[in-house]
Amino acid sequence: MDNEGSDICSSNEGDSYEDEQVQIVHSLPYFLLELIAAGASSSLAKTTVAPLERIKILLQTKAEGFHSVGVYGSLKKLVKYEGLRGLYKANGVSILRMLPHSAFQYMTYEQYRSLLHYKCPSVGTGPLLNILAGSAANGTAFLCTYPLDLARTKYAYQVVDRGQSGSDGLRCIHSGHPAHQGIKDVFRTVYRGGGMLAFYRGVGPTLGGILPYNVIKFYAQEELKRWVPKEHQSSIALNLSCGALAGLFGQTVMYPLDVVRRQMQVDILNQSGARYNDTIEGLTAIIRNQGWRQLYGGLCINYMKVVPSVAVGLASFDVIKCWLHIPS
Repeated sequence: MDNEGSDICSSNEGDSYEDEQVQIVHSLPYFLLELIAAGASSSLAKTTVAPLERIKILLQTKAEGFHSVGVYGSLKKLVKYEGLRGLYKANGVSILRMLPHSAFQYMTYEQYRSLLHYKCPSVGTGPLLNILAGSAANGTAFLCTYPLDLARTKYAYQVVDRGQSGSDGLRCIHSGHPAHQGIKDVFRTVYRGGGMLAFYRGVGPTLGGILPYNVIKFYAQEELKRWVPKEHQSSIALNLSCGALAGLFGQTVMYPLDVVRRQMQVDILNQSGARYNDTIEGLTAIIRNQGWRQLYGGLCINYMKVVPSVAVGLASFDVIKCWLHIPS
């Protein structure tokens, strides 16, 4: 009888603890719950494709010893030098950047939309207003979180041989420069090298590509929707697929700007030994010194990661929504 009584007591305690957890979740604002679910699912999706993201950075920057061996060869090489952990190098910074980026974008979108609506009534209330407000919000979010993106790129760019260490410490195998000992070391080095402005090196191509990308994505998505039969136009899966394909098309068109940004972030030099001063100089220098194909270096990875990224993101979002008791 005593055992039964103790079992009932522990069961009641467990039930009350679960009820307390549910009450805490329900007390949170609805938009905050959705933000948590979206952030967690995006983090899982990013972690799933993190090895491909790191390879893309190495291919975009034409890291010596990697650009000529392809994706699979680069993955093998990374594991050889840095082990399995090397595949996820700088992924933590990428995830850390996601939440403030989404928050800034979420907070500023409606502000820009209202401002444009009242200050520029000729814009109207249709798609143009949404595109302009979305681009402005995205640009603001990028500016606020860009130092994290630069630090992530610099850290992921450096490949070190963990099996060998000289008297002066680890060195990057393809550049010969001393390797950063962590993200804090990256921030310290960047600041010493050029102050706060150095954290925004390569921001020009990023900001310059936001509006054209959003325009291309919008019209590509509208065109794709026209091909969907009327009876299936309310399908969430088809709408998400159209959005993913439109985004991929926009990324493909604007991809050369992403390559310029990455090369500016890691301080790739032109033939005269100087850094790229702006986007146009970066584009012309890459074509002249590395060939026009380099403007699309690593593009195939964008196509390779879209299916696993979207699948993991959607599946985990549904699971987390159920766990947080968010209604459909």
